[in-house]
Order: sequence, then C-alpha cells, then structure tokens
Amino acid sequence: MSLNVRTYQCSRAVFVLGACLLIATAFSAQAQSRYPITPEQRSTAEKVASAGVPLSELAPNAPDSYTIVKGDTLWGISSLFLKSPWRWPELWGMNKNEIKNPHLIYPGQVLYLERIGDRARLRMGAAPGPSSEAVKLTPCMSQAVGSGDDAIKVKPCVRGESLAAKPIPPIPNNVIEPFLSQPLIVEAHALDTAPRVMATQEGRVYVGTGDTAYVRGIQDQDATDYYVYRPAKPLKHPDTQKILAYEAAYLGIARQVQPGDPATFKIVNGKEEIGVGDQLVKVERPNLTDFIPHAPDEDLTARVLSIYGGVAQAGTYEVVAISAGREQGLEIGHVLALYRTGEKVKDHTDRDRLVKLPNEQYGYLFIFRTFEKVAYGLVMNVHLPVVVGDTVQKP
Repeated sequence: MSLNVRTYQCSRAVFVLGACLLIATAFSAQAQSRYPITPEQRSTAEKVASAGVPLSELAPNAPDSYTIVKGDTLWGISSLFLKSPWRWPELWGMNKNEIKNPHLIYPGQVLYLERIGDRARLRMGAAPGPSSEAVKLTPCMSQAVGSGDDAIKVKPCVRGESLAAKPIPPIPNNVIEPFLSQPLIVEAHALDTAPRVMATQEGRVYVGTGDTAYVRGIQDQDATDYYVYRPAKPLKHPDTQKILAYEAAYLGIARQVQPGDPATFKIVNGKEEIGVGDQLVKVERPNLTDFIPHAPDEDLTARVLSIYGGVAQAGTYEVVAISAGREQGLEIGHVLALYRTGEKVKDHTDRDRLVKLPNEQYGYLFIFRTFEKVAYGLVMNVHLPVVVGDTVQKP
C-alpha cells in the first residue's frame, strides 16, 4: 500500500474519532452546566485521582460495590463509603475518568471500591441492561477504511447521558423544598408595608385551614396565593446579644378569593394559627438549587441561633439558624461540624478548680440557604440533640 493511501486512512480515522468526541461533548455539556465544580474541588479531585484515599478513611462496612437506586442521595452514598461524608472531592474525584463531571450520578450506575495496598479508589461502572432509565449508550459506529488485510476498522462508542434521567440529589429534596421559601430573613422594617390580616372570620382570635381572613394592602390584584408570616423577631448572637437579622416565622398559605380593600382570603394551608396583624408575601416558586456537599475553604466558627419551629431541640433532618452567613464566606452546600460546648466542672483532685471539658462533636450541618449574617442548615447524622448555643465549625 502506498504512503498516500495510508495517510488517507489515518486522516479519515482521526476525523471519525474527532466527530465522536464532539458528539460526546454535546451530550454532556448541558448536564455539566447545572453542576458547577469549584476550583478547590477540581484541584482536590485531580490530586487524589491517582492516589485514592487511605483505607482508614473508609466507613467500617464500606461495600465492594453498590448499585445506585432511585431515592439515593449523594450524602447517603458518601456516608456508605466514607467516615466523613463531607469529603466529597476525595470520594468522587477518584472516578473522574469515568464521569466527565463527578456531580452527575444516576440510578442504575454501579460504584466499585478498589483496595490496593493501603489506599482505596472508587470506580464507576455503566448502568446495567439496555432498559436502564439512567444512561443510554449510542450504537457503535463501525467503518472500514481501505480494503483487504491493510484495512483500518474504526469503531468508536460514544457514551451519552440521557437528558431525561435525573441525577441523584445531594440531600433529600422533599426535606429541603419547604424551607427554600420559609422562614424569611428580612431587614428591620422590611415588612412594615406588607399586606396584613385586619380581621378574621366571625371575629375569631385565630383561623386555620379552610377559614376566611380579610386582608388590607394588596397591590397586585392578579396574584392569588400568598405566604403568611408572623411579624419579624430579632435573631441575637448568644454571646454578644447583637441583633444579626430578623426572622419572620412562616404560618401557611392564603388564597385571594375576592379582590378589594379589604380583600377576602381563604386559608388553604395553615401550618400554624393565623391572626390579626400577620403579614402576607406573594408566593414565588422556590429555586431548587443542586446542593453539593463540601467543606468551607476557610476556618469558621459560629453558634446555633435558633431552631425552626421554636422548639427546644433539633434532630436529624430538622432546620436551625446559625450566626454566620455570606459575609463569613458561607455558601450553599457547605458542611459544618456540630459541637456541644464542654461543661465547666470542679476538679476534686486540684482543690476544686474549675476545668472546662473539651467540646464534643456530635454531627453535621448542611447549609442550604444563606443570608448576609445568618444561614439555615439541615441537621445531619447527629447522636445528640441540637440546642441553641451549640458551636458549628469547619470539619
């Protein structure tokens, strides 16, 4: 075969492979754009890709393989393999060769844990079977360039991610979604001019689901559904008593059934009792951001300000407010460690001198909503109840 023919064959093979790469890029571009990776996460992933993590970092019963199923979460899968589920870059960075963007984990895919020496790596397998709703494989293209024994067969296979399939969420969306619009952090007098309940059905002190309320101050006559809030109360730092923000407690949803001044509203979802003086804000669809668990870049220490619902203690999947926000560098997806402040006790071996016991870590807090000076977090994996005044720190 002449040199020109071989050159033609190689050129055509390169062309076909290049086209396949373009197709693969097009499949993944849209999905990747929804899950941005921070520079720190990418850097960490690249560092551990070749080394893995020490075996000591694995969870005691970490399985050799696991098939992702609908209902799984990134946090849950991380907890399955790692002692510290917030170490997201180390876990998903290990399989970056299999997944262009390690945020995209789909039902049906299989995780394989490789233990080599004193290190471990996580590898990703394809979804089993052609009927998987998570991943689709495009047919392989086979083309012979040339003829006879000297023919070059090009058979690239392009893996495409189904745009209809949904990747598993970092934490349960059904737990977080109600809190994306409530409670509400406002400036000191931001709701002073908001529509307000001025009277209730039959002059009752409080009304609930199915009852009628009369509202003044409605400006948008086309809007029908409104959130109802109790007037804002200050959130104070437990040490300094400085006011960090004002929190308006969510009471429910009211629907305008007859415009006017006052307008007639029906309470369609009363979470708590609603009375005269409570305020209304138009319902807006919550922004269901994809939360990615990771530790803050900088050291951070804050305190638990309040527990949502006004209760004394919080457990797993309950919401608390803390004394740090965007000004302190907090962002959605940050994971903080929860600590119980050590008590001061008398040392009877040293003339009853008071000694402070060490702080005890007892769980994690997943930040899902941030404001300037405060943030809301979802309590995760605790073995003690959260109380106001507990400390949160970078894990």
